Amino acid sequence: MRPTGVRVRASAPPRASRDPRPASAKPRETVYRPRHALDLARAVLAQRHGAHDPAMTAAGGVIWRASRTPEGIATLALRAGPGGIVRGAAWGPGAEWALAQLPALCGAEDDPGDFDPSLHPLIAEAHHRHPGLRIGRTDRVFDSLASAVMEQKVTAMQAFSAWRSILTWCGERAPGPTPRPMFAPPDLEGWRRIPSWTWHRAGLEPPQSRTIVDAAARADALERAATAAVDGPARDAVLTSVRGVGVWTSAETRIRAFGDPDAVSVGDYHLAHHVGYALTGHRVEDDGMLELLAPWAGQRQRVIRLIYASGVIEPRRGPRVHPEDHRDR
Repeated sequence: MRPTGVRVRASAPPRASRDPRPASAKPRETVYRPRHALDLARAVLAQRHGAHDPAMTAAGGVIWRASRTPEGIATLALRAGPGGIVRGAAWGPGAEWALAQLPALCGAEDDPGDFDPSLHPLIAEAHHRHPGLRIGRTDRVFDSLASAVMEQKVTAMQAFSAWRSILTWCGERAPGPTPRPMFAPPDLEGWRRIPSWTWHRAGLEPPQSRTIVDAAARADALERAATAAVDGPARDAVLTSVRGVGVWTSAETRIRAFGDPDAVSVGDYHLAHHVGYALTGHRVEDDGMLELLAPWAGQRQRVIRLIYASGVIEPRRGPRVHPEDHRDR
């Protein structure tokens, strides 16, 4: 069933008097009317892996996303319109699925519930300033897991570089009039067939590549079980059953694939320091972070998003961590 508030049709791009492309290249389109305030860029671009992500970019007021759906590859273009509407267009065999999933990507299923921002003045102020903050979801468990594995125990720069390399070398060129060449992730067989030297060239350690390949071998079962799980701990049990997947990787996967409003990436290099600094004025470690976030149980990821939206994070105390490159070993 297509989500409420979505109307899909096949047509030429808006305001195009002539389209020289064949009819098969024309997009399918939708108009999504959120029932709540929506900051489209914050909801969707949270899924981007660095400024040069080959699967996502923003240009000219349009957010472009290439993905692999259950029905095949798709390119999705999103633009915020008057009155809070979101206009979407999609190309490729997975276009219909991508448009039907668009509301969830924009945070339509994110329910603040009984979230109480008044428990801390910084959170109250950030909530007031960013009423359109919503946590979106991709509903693509394996791709979310693979990207999180690439980010294990490395700098963001290294992880983004690895993601960019693997998608560009092994992914599939995205259809549609993208502002630059874009690529969707490989299919499951493609992930399983990536040779060891390609992982190495991309900068990934063997434990990371083995984890991704092992997860790809059982991806269908993982996706079914994780989707059917009733809560975060149950999803953690499913995801951490894969060798090499711990609580940090599971939390990151839950945030990206399911828009989990309570997931906390325990073990993150910076997160606890930023949360502690924002809420108390000094850094804390993971246990201290969990204690500070406890009053917002069920909505802890929302608090973290609001902290980052506020811009109040711990100042850097020294030079950036120098990335260790194992490829010359």
